[in-house]
Amino acid sequence: MTRSTGPHQFRMDGWISCAPFERLLRIKIVEVSDGMATLTMPFHIDFAQGGGLMHGGALVGLADTAVVMAIKSMVPPQTHFATISLETKFLYPVKQGIVTAKARVVNREGETLLGEATVYDEAKRPVMEFSSVFRIAKDTKIRDIFYDSEQNGGTL
Repeated sequence: MTRSTGPHQFRMDGWISCAPFERLLRIKIVEVSDGMATLTMPFHIDFAQGGGLMHGGALVGLADTAVVMAIKSMVPPQTHFATISLETKFLYPVKQGIVTAKARVVNREGETLLGEATVYDEAKRPVMEFSSVFRIAKDTKIRDIFYDSEQNGGTL
């Protein structure tokens, strides 16, 4: 059986909801409003690297998604934007539990947005600092992704 490598069409529950990759990481949206977001993710065995720690890529995925949700709370639904750069600083390893990302948009200049996130372990200790730059695309509408806009008006 051959699986399609794209392009893909899919449906999301709403503008501020998890996309397929985020659901794969089991990310949960706790709160999103006014350029801030809090998301959680469990340390599942599938997210472990060879030494038994949570893979850095999974943590980056959580932090990046948290900044995305913070941005989505500030821009019109279906605005097309993407990460253009990111920086990560790992502070402590994650060995178990649920991690929490707290993100905020710290600056917006035209079509460029700067976001920051801190990821915490279950003991509320910061384990990763993250910053990223996003740009809103010239073609501002997302295509081939469908949102159920009836749910909460497309937002939380």
